[in-house]
Amino acid sequence: MPANKKLLMLPGDGIGPEVMREVSHILEWLDRRRIASFDIGQGLVGGASIDATGLPITPDVVDRAKNSDAVLFGAVGGPKWDKMGFDLRPEIAILTLRRELGLFANLRPATVLDPLIEASTLKPDIVRGLDIMIVREATGGIYFGEPRGIETLPDGQKRGINTEVYTTSEIERVARVAFDLARQRQGRVCSVEKANVMESGLLWRQTVTALGAAEYPDVALSHMYADNCAMQLVRNPRQFDVIVTGNLFGDLLSDLASMCTGSLGMLPSATLGAPDSSGRRLSLYEPIHGSAPDIAGQGIANPLAQTFSLAMLLRYSFDMKEEAALVEQACLAVLEQGLRTADIMQEGKTRVTTMEMGAAVMRELERLAA
Repeated sequence: MPANKKLLMLPGDGIGPEVMREVSHILEWLDRRRIASFDIGQGLVGGASIDATGLPITPDVVDRAKNSDAVLFGAVGGPKWDKMGFDLRPEIAILTLRRELGLFANLRPATVLDPLIEASTLKPDIVRGLDIMIVREATGGIYFGEPRGIETLPDGQKRGINTEVYTTSEIERVARVAFDLARQRQGRVCSVEKANVMESGLLWRQTVTALGAAEYPDVALSHMYADNCAMQLVRNPRQFDVIVTGNLFGDLLSDLASMCTGSLGMLPSATLGAPDSSGRRLSLYEPIHGSAPDIAGQGIANPLAQTFSLAMLLRYSFDMKEEAALVEQACLAVLEQGLRTADIMQEGKTRVTTMEMGAAVMRELERLAA
């Protein structure tokens, strides 16, 4: 059995603790079957941390994350904390972790599973077989650029300022992640920006073009303006393999792509740092569905996005490709059996609770591993 892998679990708010609870059963199963042993810690983030400490995330939790092999994150936020100051809102927790751990490459797959083709709002022949990986730069761009803030002008008006800024090295490192992933997939990268109206976009296009020619001549590189990319994701999403883009456009396009699949409740994500000299890479994994406070505590949340996030963690952080595939196969099997949580419910299928979906995945794991 592989040596202990240090894992920090941060359930957060809303449905975060509910879906994380189901994933913890898989980790226990892997340990019980002597497939892998985990040194698991837990911490508070978001609103839960604000209630306990007054901060969205404490320095201690950040330090524990830095000293873990991977972080599994739930979700943060909710109306209870909406009136907190801008620098104390729950979402600061995830931004702090990205900054402090140097997590610059956000990976968001958008995959349509055959049993859920009808769940998409797009026609089945448009989304059947869809498999896109969006690589979003996560620590730069307009969300972190300076100057920023709200100022009062001499005439009494207020002006909000945010700055879109990227350096060559920031662009190169996230583009390398995209090119490397493309080599493992279909060998195609589409770089997305607004080079026609933004100097930062022009630098982005020039830098990605030069990097592709110098280091990845075997990967087909194309470019697309962000507005056109949004249209193409609805018109013909299967034309894409790997999309690489900046923080703002990646935020918007990844959510758009997610709805091609039918539900936010199905989609995982990973945010990766740079590998150190030993190859160890700080990383954080989370579902993209958010805290969903409107359904928290009702036992109806979909745990599969958190489960798929665990599969990504096993694959990218612990090099447990077979185990990651096993988890994914178990999720697919329960969907093929017609089990559905409320967000993906279809006529003629069986509606199940969060716990029932988690238990079904565990049964399939046992069957597949027998």
